[in-house]
Amino acid sequence: MLLANAAGLARAQDSNAAKAHELVDAAIKMTDSEKAVKLLWQATDIAPADEEAYVYLGMYYNARSDADDLAKVYQKLVKYEPNSVSAWLNLGEAYMSFNPPKTTDALPYYRKAYGLDAHSSMAALRIGEIMAQQGERDEAIKYLHQAADDPVYAAEAHKVLTQMGAS
Repeated sequence: MLLANAAGLARAQDSNAAKAHELVDAAIKMTDSEKAVKLLWQATDIAPADEEAYVYLGMYYNARSDADDLAKVYQKLVKYEPNSVSAWLNLGEAYMSFNPPKTTDALPYYRKAYGLDAHSSMAALRIGEIMAQQGERDEAIKYLHQAADDPVYAAEAHKVLTQMGAS
């Protein structure tokens, strides 16, 4: 009985994922962005743990500099995918896209991403940058040195370290 229930649940999830993917495909092909966004949000309702629709929603809101809705996209994703490092990083980035950036709001999301992956150079960089802004010099230096070891983030990390007089 338990095995049959598990198999039924797996089929339902596969079916929902297929429906969500169809909505995403339809949304991508649309020229009416408002209708496309509605389809993408529907896809997140049908298969809330499938990241594909969130990616397109994130690109849409980011292109429009709509930080509020961008944050909502990733808040929903982390609710259903709490172990996704990229989802937590994107949520942090959403708060950094406000004008001015909401660094205090972003910090816990970067810390969560770092807690899930202590090798995340992006999380280390952002934590280091925020700690430097908040005057937490020693902690900032620790994270920035970690980020500086990654060629992708090294220049940005060294820039902040130099500004702190800690390079």
